[in-house]
Amino acid sequence: MSPNTCWRCRIFRAEKNGISSKVSLEEVLQWSQSFEKLVTSKYGPMIYKTYLKTEHSDENIDFWLACEAYKKITSQRKRVSMARKLFTSYIQPQAPNEVNIDSPVRNEIIRNIQEPTQSCFDEAQRIIYMHMERDSYPRFLESQFYQKLKHSLQTNGNNAMVN
Repeated sequence: MSPNTCWRCRIFRAEKNGISSKVSLEEVLQWSQSFEKLVTSKYGPMIYKTYLKTEHSDENIDFWLACEAYKKITSQRKRVSMARKLFTSYIQPQAPNEVNIDSPVRNEIIRNIQEPTQSCFDEAQRIIYMHMERDSYPRFLESQFYQKLKHSLQTNGNNAMVN
């Protein structure tokens, strides 16, 4: 396999990424309309994460998605557990996947981590969303990564993506 098709394998290998069907041209084209359409689409977050890995910034989408899941937790016990995981993975200084947030936001999370609320990561999530929307999203749209995906679907249809 040539290096030029390697990215397709990483994206569309169903058994590795849990994708049961292929991404559509319609979905890929919608991603260029807004960052929100990208991160709320079926395959957008996973494909965007694959791109972010090339920039060594995939912790941003991981954190954003983890916050989305966190907000849906109803059990206080599970919320406390998940809040601690988010804190140790993304928020605390020198965390393995530390995200770029300012000190006041970090300090507010530190103050609230003992009794976390559903919204205790909202400001950090908003900042990370803004970073991605302003910085990496425009580069994603201009990247060979996105352009090749779009072009292959436009010229060959979804059949071009078969493993």
